[in-house]
Amino acid sequence: MRLTLITWWLVVVSSCHEANSEKPNSPIKEKPPREVKEPFREGDILFQVSTSGQGKAIQIATNSAYSHCGLLFKEEDEWVVYEGVQPVKKTVLAAWIARGDHQHYVVKRHKDASRMLSSRDIETMKAEARKHVGKNYDLTFEWSDDRIYCSELVYKVYQRGAGISIGRLQKLQEFNLNAPAVREKLKERYGNKIPLNETVISPGSIFEDPTLRLIFRNHTE
Repeated sequence: MRLTLITWWLVVVSSCHEANSEKPNSPIKEKPPREVKEPFREGDILFQVSTSGQGKAIQIATNSAYSHCGLLFKEEDEWVVYEGVQPVKKTVLAAWIARGDHQHYVVKRHKDASRMLSSRDIETMKAEARKHVGKNYDLTFEWSDDRIYCSELVYKVYQRGAGISIGRLQKLQEFNLNAPAVREKLKERYGNKIPLNETVISPGSIFEDPTLRLIFRNHTE
């Protein structure tokens, strides 16, 4: 089973791993915010489309506009994003934005964050996120803490740090596996042995969680 996990689900969330690849001449800069509903807040969840070559298949399979996510916190008066890449790390917000496709990104927040996320909860969430910094990206996508992928990091930090479950755990068979681009990757990764009952969490599932609300979007979908 460990070897089979390296296959198709690698396609579904491997953009988290590849999101760490910088484009050689991409300037790191923050564009003026647009459609800002209110200031950013610690614990906000950020989404973007990675520039990896497999992003399209990921979006089709998970029925999501986004393929990478991370958690926003403020440290030493600077906004940073904790993300599951290789290795798991915190990234300055401006650098994180610059890595995304056309620097587009979206910020969401729990609808009841002011009541449910106390300052103590935020500190506990930060501590949980820091536990994973330096770990390898989880190429086998198991639900252990040995290695971590992007949406797994977001899910576990919220669940363990604040007792809040964000996103819906799914089985691989729930994804759209019939599109040509997806079938090609299935064949390439799995052959004829697809672990359809494997439990996974995707960036799309977190993005669509009804308990989250839109805070910021710097592009039109």
